Amino acid sequence: MKEKVKIALFASGSGTNVENIYKYFTNNDKVEVCCILCNKKNAYVLERAQMLKLDYLLFNRDDFYNSNTVLDYLKQKNTDLIVLAGFLWLIPDNLIKVFPDRIINIHPALLPKYGGKGMYGENVHKAVLENKEEETGITIHYVNQHYDEGQIIFQESVKIDSNDTIDSIANKVHKLEYMFFPTIIEKIALNL
Repeated sequence: MKEKVKIALFASGSGTNVENIYKYFTNNDKVEVCCILCNKKNAYVLERAQMLKLDYLLFNRDDFYNSNTVLDYLKQKNTDLIVLAGFLWLIPDNLIKVFPDRIINIHPALLPKYGGKGMYGENVHKAVLENKEEETGITIHYVNQHYDEGQIIFQESVKIDSNDTIDSIANKVHKLEYMFFPTIIEKIALNL
């Protein structure tokens, strides 16, 4: 096994999961977060990266899909595992080929329900509520060439109450994310 497994975190939004994952691994002698990659210049996760003193790469669609900019950065950082923590773009083939079964994502529902293009954040919770589901939860899965279709690694559910709203469902799901995502990442990282 390597001296330390290095994780790159991809995010498009505020970065609450990024910060939670970073803090979980802060004093870990086997796994470390080496960098953050972001596709939105106004995303709060970039401010978090600066506060956490983490290297980051801001990239655009052309960098991601038509060049090796992102791949070269990941190689430069000696990345072992890619974790999507609120990242919304489909991962290009060049990354999937170099990191087979080493890209994982978290989805705020129990896949295969409520997955696919456009199914993220409030869109998922709204659909769950409108369909009067009795439970929802999180799915951690490997990433392939299609949205939310990679092999499922872990799922955890939470009950939906009759008085739940989109916001209360989101809060329940976030609690599951914060509780389980870092531990599952650690298990995967330690088995690389």
